[in-house]
This record gives sequence, structure tokens and C-alpha cells, in this order.
Amino acid sequence: MPELPEVETVKNTLKKQVLKKKIALAKIYWDNIIAYPKVEEFKKQIQNQTINDILRRGKWLMFELDDYFLLSHLRMEGKYFIRKKDDERVNHEHVIFRFDDETELRYHDTRKFGKMYLIKKEDVYKVKPLKDLGKEPWDANLTKEYLKSKLNKKPIKTQLLDQSIIVGIGNIYADEVLFLSKIHPETPGNILKDKDLENIIKYTRQTLEKAIELGGTTVKSYTSSEGVHGRFQTQLLVHTKTICPVCHHEISKITVGGRGTYFCLNCQKR
Repeated sequence: MPELPEVETVKNTLKKQVLKKKIALAKIYWDNIIAYPKVEEFKKQIQNQTINDILRRGKWLMFELDDYFLLSHLRMEGKYFIRKKDDERVNHEHVIFRFDDETELRYHDTRKFGKMYLIKKEDVYKVKPLKDLGKEPWDANLTKEYLKSKLNKKPIKTQLLDQSIIVGIGNIYADEVLFLSKIHPETPGNILKDKDLENIIKYTRQTLEKAIELGGTTVKSYTSSEGVHGRFQTQLLVHTKTICPVCHHEISKITVGGRGTYFCLNCQKR
């Protein structure tokens, strides 16, 4: 699943391709992708709106239009591609935005899990899905005191994936952050020491910054666009690995909160 660095990479790629383009019409081939409003209202409201900017909040792409924000979550396998109007529609292209220059932005999603919302600009941070999101990794208010107020007895790995606490961390990066912080993934969040919390903040920022610099992590379900692939996969220390790069102990794999979790029993003791 695309995580914050992948979504940031998609955002930066699309900004080079679609800014200042006006949407002449939208075609919807899989209604369930449109979460709000109803499909016919969505198509009506987005017509003649110009893409003025593209932002990111957590794992959500935010297309800033004239009167609305188009929010897009890629979920497992969502991708965006630029096509010409006359290019044949291929399988799994479920939402198409045609611009007035007769190019198109096509949303491709093999598993159809992606979601889109069209919300008035003045309301976008007041209602779901953005209303309940936690702190961005680089928010100055993401402090050890903030984490103490949020973390409970659940495993810290599970809580790093909780988008109401810190946004943008997914399974791959949670494993990397906990390895660098020397924290066992099953450790209850509410018993972590101040230094542990400081390390989580430090290595979350460091890991995500490096991943953004390298275009994210390429997995089988993610590319940001043709020819743009994540190179952070070459930098992974523990996720999907077999040998610890620090102590050369065998990497363990367990399930935490339903997610496959990689860690070093020697470096990340309970």
C-alpha cells in the first residue's frame, strides 16, 4: 500500500503534469470509488474546476480546485496516469478526468479500494476524512508529551499505524522506525520511556525524509507514474530482510495487529 513517501512522490509527479488544467468532465466507471457526494453530483460539481495545486495530508492526495478539494486515497493499488482523449481505456481505469486541452487524468485501481471525496474548500478540515487525522511527522507539536497523551497499552507497532496519532506511517516504515529506535514491536505504547518516544519521532522523520528523497519504496502494487519508481527499497534495513545489518542476527517475522512485522530479537529486546 502506498504510504506517505509514495503519496508525496505521486503528488510531486502530478504537479508537473496537471496544474492549471481545467476539468471539462468526469467519467466514473466504478461508483464505489466516489465516497462523497453521490456520483451524479460529483460529476456536476467538478465540471469546469481548475486544478490549482496538489497538497498532501497523511496518505490523502488533495487536489485544490477553484471551489473544492478533491481528496483521493490510493489504498492498495491506486495509480494516476496521463493519457490523450483518444487513447483506449484500459481495464481498471475507473475514474477519468478529461481536461479542456483534451488530455486526461485517469485513475487506475486493480482492486477498486481507492476512495475520492469532493468537499467544499472551507469545510475540508472540518469533516471526515481529514478531521480525525493525527499529527504530520514534521509538525512541531509532535512531541514526546503529545505521544504520551495518545499511546495506550496496545503494541507500539499497531499504534504507529494508527492515522489518528501520527499520519502517513504504514507497515514498511513502522518496521524501519522501530528497528532504528531499538524498540520491540509488541512493546505496549504506554510503557515507553521518554528517550524511546524521542527516538520514534526522530527516526520517523529521518526515515520518511530519506524515502521521499528516493521516491518512496517500490512494491508490486505501487508506481507513482510511468518511469517513476521508488528507490528506498534498496535502503530498507529490516522489512522483508533475513539478516540484521547491525548484529547479523536472524531477522524474525511475526504478526502484530494483523500485519506482517519484521524485527531483530537481539537489537529490539522486550
